[in-house]
Amino acid sequence: MATYMRNLLVFSVLLLLASCAAYTRHQLDQRYGVADPARFEHPSIIPSPISYRRDVKPITDSRCTVCHGCFDAPCQLQMGSYEGITRGASKEKIYDDLRLSMMVPTRLFTDAQDNSQWRLKGFEPVLNERKPDPVANREASVMARMLQLKKQHLFPKSGLLPDGRFDFSLYREESCPAIEVFDGFAEDHPEWGMPYGLPALTDKEQQTLVRWLEAGAPVEKPQPLAKNQLDRALKWEVFLNGDSLKARLMGRYIYEHWFLAHLYFDDLPKPEFFELVRSKTPPGQPIDLIASRRPFDDPLVARVYYRLRPVQGALLAKTHMPYALDDARMQRIKSWFLDAPYEVTQLPSYKPEIAANPFVAFGQIPVRSRYRLMLDEALFTVMGFIKGPVCRGQVAINVINDYFWIGFVHPDNPFQESQDFLAAVLKQTNLPTSDQGLTSLLKWQSYAQQETRYLRAKSTLLNSALAGRNLPNLSLLWDGDGNNPNAALTVFRNFDNASIVQGLVGGQPQTAMIMGYPLLERIHYLLVAGFDVFGTVAHQLQARLYMDFLRMEGEQHVLAFLPLSMRGSVQDKWYRDAPDAVLAHLRDSQRGYVQNTGLLYKTQEPWHEFAGLWKQHLKPVLDKRYELDGTTLPGAVGLLEQLAGLKGKAVSYLPETVFITINDGQKQAHHFTLLRNSAHSNVSELFKEEDRRLPDEDTLTLVPGFLGAYPNAFYQLGLHQLPEFIRTIKHLDSKAAYTGLSARFAIRRTAPRFWAHTDMLHAAYRKSFPIEAGLFDFNRFENR
Repeated sequence: MATYMRNLLVFSVLLLLASCAAYTRHQLDQRYGVADPARFEHPSIIPSPISYRRDVKPITDSRCTVCHGCFDAPCQLQMGSYEGITRGASKEKIYDDLRLSMMVPTRLFTDAQDNSQWRLKGFEPVLNERKPDPVANREASVMARMLQLKKQHLFPKSGLLPDGRFDFSLYREESCPAIEVFDGFAEDHPEWGMPYGLPALTDKEQQTLVRWLEAGAPVEKPQPLAKNQLDRALKWEVFLNGDSLKARLMGRYIYEHWFLAHLYFDDLPKPEFFELVRSKTPPGQPIDLIASRRPFDDPLVARVYYRLRPVQGALLAKTHMPYALDDARMQRIKSWFLDAPYEVTQLPSYKPEIAANPFVAFGQIPVRSRYRLMLDEALFTVMGFIKGPVCRGQVAINVINDYFWIGFVHPDNPFQESQDFLAAVLKQTNLPTSDQGLTSLLKWQSYAQQETRYLRAKSTLLNSALAGRNLPNLSLLWDGDGNNPNAALTVFRNFDNASIVQGLVGGQPQTAMIMGYPLLERIHYLLVAGFDVFGTVAHQLQARLYMDFLRMEGEQHVLAFLPLSMRGSVQDKWYRDAPDAVLAHLRDSQRGYVQNTGLLYKTQEPWHEFAGLWKQHLKPVLDKRYELDGTTLPGAVGLLEQLAGLKGKAVSYLPETVFITINDGQKQAHHFTLLRNSAHSNVSELFKEEDRRLPDEDTLTLVPGFLGAYPNAFYQLGLHQLPEFIRTIKHLDSKAAYTGLSARFAIRRTAPRFWAHTDMLHAAYRKSFPIEAGLFDFNRFENR
């Protein structure tokens, strides 16, 4: 009876709320007319004193898009473009750990063509879609009302925001109020105006946005692309859409590896970014987009064309993956895919069992050609695993360590035939990319068995190939052909996101991976081409579980360079307290490859020694931008190295990503990123990550410039304060002690200069790295 009454009460409340919303909607319709989603479909033909592109977008980018940018934007409100603002908001969450059925994709610029279609997908407007007069544009607009709400309630100007008033957790409940219920929202949460939990806009910024909204949010036509940009784009479209079977298979392979790239022409003075899309129409005609869930899904047309479409919206640090196109790259690709002596007899079908397995779909293309394309911009290739179509995902990201290096098997080593053999074996090995139902989890044992069979075949091959005089040595590692800095990469993982850069950054990473073609390709189709952010929890769990196998395989490649007698002890440290099933899999893998290393070791710490040998081997091509001895801060290298050398429990109290600004006393600001590398006993379990934390083994990495898309804190200090800053961190022993450090050096959420500081950081980022720079994301900014 009690349950019945409780359900009746809940139903009654929901019914009452729906009735109130319906009544308010009726009142708005009476006052301002019926909403028309098509109102914002066309650029304004009447000149407006306020320009969206000149006056408004710089404000919405720097104050709104820094939280409302990607799939994880609150309420799916993406404010980096006019189309994102006019699309509006949705209560449906993209990141849902309990989703049992596939979600309808809601990719901006892809899954709907106009606002009417977005309304059918459940999106509510945040602009006034009723009668376009100034009063209606202000009073019937969620955006305008949110800005007003912020101005009506004073925001603290120092200290911490009070507990309980704001929720900054990533999985917090989102209100997403439509205009019909906004009055109730404002009454319940008067402090939740926008920007949420951050200082209000300046009076000038507020006035600009309000005047624009009152004017009906007009937008002017975008400036057409320069002719030289269009000519370059057409040249690449012609190249990627040749008529021969060889050219068509090449185009398909390149598309499935570049579909997330922001392509640009590096010989032109001002970069314009493009994305590679599938179209029903050939070059020279307007693009007719093929909007499939995944790049290898059936396009349902007889002929696919690969087209370059300008990237729309603000560039975000968390999704911006630039990829340079020029004549030299085109020539290299031509030599690998068109000039290479092989024949394509027929194009592969789009049946899932073929299209989702690249070793089947592209088996006619030589392995060396495929591998060369992925290595040529290995940073981009692996960045796809790290950024890819995901903006959030602790369960997905906690499959990797907080700090590790990546290297690659040389594509021209004498045992390249082993790569061919392994790719052939993998034609019989499926990836868990297509299964979405809960029953697919029952297939997990079959995936594990397939992986075991593959590893056994691989061990047999390597025991034969890497034996005698051919034991593993540094010549097996790709050296970037003497000029390509993609030969070495460093990954930093931060809770539910990660960053990757060129070079072997830092001193001694926790672990490392070495990848050959078969491993690199499998990870791409598991985590990039085959990963569905709108998929079910079963699909996403399978991807995470399978990545365990692939991570361990990459680590096994590193262990092969260590003395046979010491591999077990190194691996045991990497997998302390791991589940029995994981340890059994590792033991089987170790028993499979029984050859010793071809390297001579002088110490009893082979992993540390190998890291040094590896770094020395690649020294000619290593990217130096993140080395402290290259800083422009005079006389501070010793102190900076002292800060970077701190480790243990004290540093565990620091945020994971901190942007530090040090003023040198000459009115010059120098920017650094301080990363906390959180140690774990192992990363082979899905949940309860805190139970596997080893804070006594935490370390720091300090680099010049900006590294990471999600800063947790901003510090600002003078050079003369640096010794005191280091001493304070060294003696941190509690959360309260960290709060004291923050009070002295941090620019908190409440600081009146917060926005001025972030503007300075973004300007410095763009100046230092004009091609790579994008907007930082503040969804993980601390309040402590």
